[in-house]
Amino acid sequence: MKSVQKIDLGLTGYDELFMNDAERKENKLPRIYDIPLSEIDDFPDHPFKVKLDEDMDQLVQSIKERGIITPVTLRPKEDGRYEIVSGHRRRKACELAGFDTVKAEVREMTRDEAIILMVESNLQRSVILPSEKAFSYKMRLEAMNRQGQRTDLTSGPVVPKFSRDVLGDKAEESGRQVSRYIRLTELIPELLDLVDEGRIAFRPAVELSYLQKEEQSALLEQIAYADATPSLAQAIKLKRFSQDGKLNNEVIESIMSEEKPNQREKINIKYAEARRFIPASVPYEKTGEYILKALEYYHRYQERQKSRNDAR
Repeated sequence: MKSVQKIDLGLTGYDELFMNDAERKENKLPRIYDIPLSEIDDFPDHPFKVKLDEDMDQLVQSIKERGIITPVTLRPKEDGRYEIVSGHRRRKACELAGFDTVKAEVREMTRDEAIILMVESNLQRSVILPSEKAFSYKMRLEAMNRQGQRTDLTSGPVVPKFSRDVLGDKAEESGRQVSRYIRLTELIPELLDLVDEGRIAFRPAVELSYLQKEEQSALLEQIAYADATPSLAQAIKLKRFSQDGKLNNEVIESIMSEEKPNQREKINIKYAEARRFIPASVPYEKTGEYILKALEYYHRYQERQKSRNDAR
């Protein structure tokens, strides 16, 4: 069984929580301050979402009853304000609980050190969305490579170059899996939301990330129209057509019209056949809307004809 390297995140330990300032100074630990919430700024490009869900409600109630047990971690900014590095949910819970301040330890650290600490502390969460892993892995890898000769927040073994395998060891993922997650950052936000929602599976999403942005937007329209998402086989086919420079709306429609398990029963209409009945001024993305309006008009026409026949 592969041994996992223990990572020192620099987070507050249990024994440290109950130390007074003198004891913290003696142990060379950062002091705990009450920092006004109004003086704390978000971490730039923070990849983890702070959800207002049941877990947040429980955290708010806990803080109301017992206060903050684990201080948040901040780093000072040049303008005199603070940037939150670790504890985004706790800060939000304090705000929702009606507090004006939050207990925090303030640390001097570089931007890259802050990124590494931010990512490592959030990866300890039990539930992490694919998009959160994707952007956090990307930020973490970029920070590691900028640091050049470090493997954690303290001076560690010297290595000539950081790879996804090194990050994978730290995240308990294979290097290949890290690469796949980072590929997801190439998806347009709307498709990435579908991945987070579980509507698009992980492996198909990785293949779709190779499509051009305009191709992804066209695919998104087809997903809404067909009420189905691509299987892995379809995603691979879409990628191949894109790489060959042959992926267009008609090809996307053709591939997405193929039957698969996650597709609801629907009526198939070939776009090329329907196009001759649709004015050239109607754009592709409005085709479905135009057809529905035409059907509604035809239904009303039939109702009028029926009424006239009944009146005779």
